[in-house]
Amino acid sequence: MKTTAAVLVEPGKPLAQAELEIPQLKSGQVLVEIHFSGVCHTQVLECRGYRGEDAYLPHCLGHEGSGTVKEISSGVTKVKPGDKVILSWMKGSGLDVPGTTYQWNGKKVNAGGITTFSQHSVISENRLTKIPNGISLEEAALLGCAIPTGMGSVLNTANPKAAQSIAIFGTGGIGLCAAAAASTAQCKPIIAIDINESKLALAKQMGATHTIHSNNQDLVQAIKKICPSGLDFAIEATGRPQVMESALLSVRNQGGSVVVIGNARYGERLQLDPRELNMGKRIFGTWGGDNVPDRDFPKYAQFIQSKKINLTPFLSHTYKLSQINQAIEDLEQGKAIRPLIDMALN
Repeated sequence: MKTTAAVLVEPGKPLAQAELEIPQLKSGQVLVEIHFSGVCHTQVLECRGYRGEDAYLPHCLGHEGSGTVKEISSGVTKVKPGDKVILSWMKGSGLDVPGTTYQWNGKKVNAGGITTFSQHSVISENRLTKIPNGISLEEAALLGCAIPTGMGSVLNTANPKAAQSIAIFGTGGIGLCAAAAASTAQCKPIIAIDINESKLALAKQMGATHTIHSNNQDLVQAIKKICPSGLDFAIEATGRPQVMESALLSVRNQGGSVVVIGNARYGERLQLDPRELNMGKRIFGTWGGDNVPDRDFPKYAQFIQSKKINLTPFLSHTYKLSQINQAIEDLEQGKAIRPLIDMALN
């Protein structure tokens, strides 16, 4: 069986459309027909060569999506053929299987335990979660990364109490989901920060109480006009070391916390004044919001159903698989919040 996929052959060049030969499944693997795939800034970094040396070229991409199980191998018990599933890079229960290798015109094409820029994909069992009732395939695709990373960074990693203050640095897809989580947690104020006015407007729709346009002003001073003693929490979702530093400067002494979600480019370094840490401030990393998919994905699905998170801005830019390079460019330039690849479009 063959499938069409977008393959990274060389960083800095467009993804290639390839007809891949699907191999026989190994124990713990699942063949999934992909319906929708999200496009994340991680793919921008990979495609542009901003993650350092890539030892796996050529290889498939994509780490969030939704689909239908077509075939299972020995040992798989979590899903069965016909199940509708969320595909996520986050590991849940089930067998953990290394990536697979496809064939393309006699050449090997590598793939990890999950890839979603293809019409069909071989997936490790533990990267799959059944779609809860009442959730569409489009919405389910966003449950693979954007929603859990943003919401989990607040609800799992930061874990604020009601009425504690929080700022979201960067209001792309992840940051918008973080703002929604802060609203769910009843934080106050919720400050959204970005250089894009349209994204700040969306942040207000997601629950932000204040917005700051970060161009040409001192961010820390702007935040302290709203929270004179400093923030309880700062969520950094830009991947820019300078913004990470501003986030640390903006939280309060003796307990203020920063959660860094954003991925910096390979080779970039974060410079901090250690006295900020001596003042009792804390900085945390997060592994995609520190989620347990089998526990957290159904909870986020309930948020969608109860309208605690507004996904309308995320569903406005849909592309064909053949338009994958345009989708990546639109995401990079801020023209799309979270591009969705619809495999049914021709």
